[in-house]
Amino acid sequence: MFSKFTSILQHAVEALAPSLPLQEDFVYHWKAITHYYIETSDDKAPVTDTNIPSHLEQMLDILVQEENERESGETGPCMEYLLHHKILETLYTLGKADCPPGMKQQVLAFYTKLLGRIRQPLLPHINVHRPVQKLIRLCGEVLATPTENEEIQFLCIVCAKLKQDPYLVNFFLEVIQDPVLHLYRRQSKLKAMASKGSASVITEDTIKGQDSLTTDTGQPIQPEELASAAEAEQMEKDDDLPQQANDLSFSLDELNVTSPESSTVRPNQDYNLVNSLLNLTKSPDGRIAVKACEGLMLLVSLPEPAAAKCLTQSTCLCELLTDRLATLYKALPQSLDPLDIETVEAINWGLDSYSHKEDASAFPGKRALISFLSWFDYCDQLIKEAQKTAAVAMAKAVRERFFIDVMEPQLMQTSEIGILTSTALLHRIVRQVTSDVLLQEIVYFILGEQREPETLTDINRHPLRHRLIEHCDHISDEISIMTLRMFEHLLQKPNEHILYNLVLRNLEERNYMEYKPLCQEDKDVVENGQIAGAVDLEEDPLFTDLSPDNTLSTQEWLSASPPVSPEHPKNDGKTEVHKIVNSFLCLVPDEAKSSYHVEGTGYDTYLRDAHRQFRDYCVICLRWEWPGSPRSLDKCNLEASFFEGHFLKVLFERMGRILDQPYDVNLQVTSVLSKLSLFPHPHIHEYLLDPYVNLASGCRSLFSVIVRVVGDLMVRIQRIPDFTPKLLLVRKRLLGLEPEGLIIDHMTLLEGVIVLEEFCKELAAIAFVKYHASSTP
Repeated sequence: MFSKFTSILQHAVEALAPSLPLQEDFVYHWKAITHYYIETSDDKAPVTDTNIPSHLEQMLDILVQEENERESGETGPCMEYLLHHKILETLYTLGKADCPPGMKQQVLAFYTKLLGRIRQPLLPHINVHRPVQKLIRLCGEVLATPTENEEIQFLCIVCAKLKQDPYLVNFFLEVIQDPVLHLYRRQSKLKAMASKGSASVITEDTIKGQDSLTTDTGQPIQPEELASAAEAEQMEKDDDLPQQANDLSFSLDELNVTSPESSTVRPNQDYNLVNSLLNLTKSPDGRIAVKACEGLMLLVSLPEPAAAKCLTQSTCLCELLTDRLATLYKALPQSLDPLDIETVEAINWGLDSYSHKEDASAFPGKRALISFLSWFDYCDQLIKEAQKTAAVAMAKAVRERFFIDVMEPQLMQTSEIGILTSTALLHRIVRQVTSDVLLQEIVYFILGEQREPETLTDINRHPLRHRLIEHCDHISDEISIMTLRMFEHLLQKPNEHILYNLVLRNLEERNYMEYKPLCQEDKDVVENGQIAGAVDLEEDPLFTDLSPDNTLSTQEWLSASPPVSPEHPKNDGKTEVHKIVNSFLCLVPDEAKSSYHVEGTGYDTYLRDAHRQFRDYCVICLRWEWPGSPRSLDKCNLEASFFEGHFLKVLFERMGRILDQPYDVNLQVTSVLSKLSLFPHPHIHEYLLDPYVNLASGCRSLFSVIVRVVGDLMVRIQRIPDFTPKLLLVRKRLLGLEPEGLIIDHMTLLEGVIVLEEFCKELAAIAFVKYHASSTP
């Protein structure tokens, strides 16, 4: 209380006294601080009971005032005094000794305000970045200390300064010299100090003899650090700063070197700024941890190659990211409801706050799930912001140390509950990832890196890919649906390798086609607007009952479609679009159709969705430089045996059983196939959406698979009495237009027919929209 009164009185006297030149005022406040150490006999009193905080604040105010009064970039006498007399070095020493108690907080605050409030670049000065580097090492040494808040504020302001001038980061990459040489130098200093007596003041020559940037490894040897305090002697010739006994005592054990082998594998640089931030990310105070994460985010984005290399090779950043990810994943319950995993609120790593008591929608494991997804979001954002080489290194570490080591065994297990939970988590991760670099590693993890055409004998080449595709046809419908949903979201990611690995690599040679050179008769047909080898649906046995009234006229499909582009030549080498549209719309026979009895379920609703989705897919695929037309047949190896690939094989088999599968499974299978059909690659369009393609012997396409399903349906319809009324009732129940009532026979078949009809309308809409887009000038 008395000291506070003294401080107030002192301020009053200073206010009444005539103003001194800034430099004299600055020196006065600094001398007042040094005099405290000379005159005080009670070093146990907290710093807040002294005038030190007030003098430090006055020094800062003077430096700011001086800068404001001078031209931009010009260094004033007060700043020159601070730099020349190594005041920051002395303050660092006092802060490390924490003398008086609480001094470390004051020093950290002084450094933070100095760097934050002074506009001119200070860090390039050796008498600034050296003590700053030393002070960085003190941060994060012990968690939950009273100085944590000041430590993180200081580290963040340093990061912000480096962001403004990334080259400065080179001052903070410390070279680690040979440990044996380092040991020799430190032993020499020890002997020299011992010969002079432990109470003697370290001379300026000793200070100049040490190279703190290149030889200081951050180990707490106080005599080296306290050497800077001797600069105060230049201001007080006849007084000495007392050396604290505990600052001069240290153990020879600190000089031990474990073994020559261990010293040879040490990296040649150290990045203490990163290490201190990494330590503070483990703080029990969530605000401190988030601030530390923000600081790391700034550092990884610096463009300096040396910093990026040091970041990933000489710090434990990659290990921390992956180890915490693995720990949080292992803390999850063995069984989680997939719906809970999917619907848990949007995750933001900086806002990982959750109160179980206040959450009305809480479920077992929600806290653990949010923590895991939050940390994954942080890893994703960190990699997204990072310099390219650092991003690649971190993403590879996540793949190897988390996905392969931790997640893969869970996905490969045989327990259905475990498979479902791990697949749901993988699905959530696929949905959540935004970093292109991390996405690439996730894609390689799931699918492998192979790009050559698949064969039936090597579909197990990448075991996880094989297992996941097999899970699309699992005995458990839940597992099948979840895995299909994961692939559906994977296909929507902006990564070319996904579609190429799953589908395109098997369609490159177009060997699904049977190539017949055109004879003169075929050429005449083509000239008349027909496609050589095309099958006329009206002559197809499956469609002998179709009358002209059952097909859409040209005017009808145009009126139900987006606006038509200007006239373009019909004989452009493509099947006329109205024939393709009618081919899909007429696949399902009239007695198996029910949509025309319900309003708002027409073909035009699919046109709007297809137009929007196709536009989005075109934006994604634009940078992949896909060809605009199919590869010329004379350049394709049509003799090679065709295999649609493991993924399409499973999807086609699932599609072939659409009349016998649960409604939810059918919805998911057709959803994945429609997403594939939307891609603007000519081979995908030809193989999945052209009913008139001449398939080679033994080959199948999406259209041929549906044709077989329709053939089976037409036979089975005859065995079900009142088929059409039952079908309409089921559709109305699915749409919520009719309440649930008596169980209807053949429910699975009836639901399958409804999904089939809707899927054919969707494919017709996609075919039209893609043709319309390609015909637009």
